[in-house]
Amino acid sequence: MSLGTFRGIPRNDLGYLNSSGRPDPDAVFHRANLPRVGLDDVATAATGVMCSVALYLHEGDLVSNLTFVSGATAAGTPTNQFAALYSGSGALLAQSADKTTEAWAADTAKTFPLATAQRIAKSGVYFAALSVAATTVPTLIGSTAAKPVLTGEGNLAQTSGSGLTGTAPATIATPAFKRAVPLVIAT
Repeated sequence: MSLGTFRGIPRNDLGYLNSSGRPDPDAVFHRANLPRVGLDDVATAATGVMCSVALYLHEGDLVSNLTFVSGATAAGTPTNQFAALYSGSGALLAQSADKTTEAWAADTAKTFPLATAQRIAKSGVYFAALSVAATTVPTLIGSTAAKPVLTGEGNLAQTSGSGLTGTAPATIATPAFKRAVPLVIAT
């Protein structure tokens, strides 16, 4: 096998990527958009604005839940909270129920069960979205990313919509680049 000028063992050189998943292949199914290391507290969206992140899913995956983790800032007086899964082209596949006024403390994972589990028909990039309407929107655990530079590159995170309440839009319309990329875990 030809690896150009690389002389190491690819499995060893890329071992740090294992921090993004469970080391046991028999563990519970999940997909994540970011590794579990190097994360920080990031502000993702204003109240009633949806933040969607790129998430690579594989053919045959069954996605039933989307989990986000709050950072140092808890949700203050939430009125609406939902998560949704979108296709790579931005079409709504499924959304969670609206968690309305349910508390979301700081440094807490919150799982949003999708109304209908989605069996992924084609491997590729999908979008996991979150919208929270609250007097104080929680910060999330995540990372920061650069704006797309090359032709064909997509946003790793983006915002869209305004004044959203408990229903996900049918499409991700007019997405705007977002530097903050929240961690999402699909199970």
